[in-house]
Amino acid sequence: MIIRLPLKLRNLRQIVHVLCGIFILSLLVFSCTTEKKENKINEKPVARVNNKFLYPSDLINIVPKDISTNDSAALMKNYIEKWIVDELVLKNAEENLTTEQLNVEKQLSEYRKNLIIFNYNSELILQKLDTAISASEIENYYNQHKESFTLKDNIVKVWYIKVNQKAPNVEKIKNWYKSENPKDFIALKTYCLQFAENFFLDENNWLLFDDLMKEIPGTTLNPDFFLRTNKFIDVADSSFRYFVNIKSYKIKNTLSPLAFEKENIRNIIINKRKLDLIEEMKRTVLENGKGNFEIFDVPVKK
Repeated sequence: MIIRLPLKLRNLRQIVHVLCGIFILSLLVFSCTTEKKENKINEKPVARVNNKFLYPSDLINIVPKDISTNDSAALMKNYIEKWIVDELVLKNAEENLTTEQLNVEKQLSEYRKNLIIFNYNSELILQKLDTAISASEIENYYNQHKESFTLKDNIVKVWYIKVNQKAPNVEKIKNWYKSENPKDFIALKTYCLQFAENFFLDENNWLLFDDLMKEIPGTTLNPDFFLRTNKFIDVADSSFRYFVNIKSYKIKNTLSPLAFEKENIRNIIINKRKLDLIEEMKRTVLENGKGNFEIFDVPVKK
């Protein structure tokens, strides 16, 4: 099968550029009319491909109202160029494809059916889906499906501080970030708010260990061993000092903690409710539709 494109693209662009230059003023005038032309017989076409024409009214919605003349011309140029290429390719396809390949009515009908059903399901979910999920529901799901929650990465709970080496009293951080005294934590947080380049002092949330290591100069070749043998990190580069207190950690391929999986479980439960809602709708439709359908003998292929 040979596919032919009977017009060179570079020539097409030159033609479209000229068309847009001539047409821009007439389109702006045409768009101001209050009467919509249903019959295009009185319109002067702006482009033609074989026996198909593109008219000014086809371009009305292409150009936004609040746009400069130059931008309008550019938009129309692109649209006209695409229209010409599409029509040429379509014509070429019609000449080269088989009758069976050209028969798309079945596919279009199937696509229409699936699209309408999809829109209906979406509207049903929008109107009836209960998205309220309690903490106990999340916990129950976690406990019943622990085998599904295996860590794919190492995770940590940490205090992390990045501070400029020229910041005042940097050495005080060495005591604060290792301390379990609430007063030292308050002092550390107050200092970070004033002087830290970046910091994270929330030990209730898990972070990916690899993401943390990206923030700190130097890497470890064995993260598992590093986590088991290091609790405090104090390193520096040419500009900054980095402090890390590893409060807790979980190694990959072990059970993922509930706190790390809460959002994932919430999405799982929501998706299950969506599927249940659609299945319930199908059962109801089938029950209410009794008498409106019947199944005849199904032909068996021999």
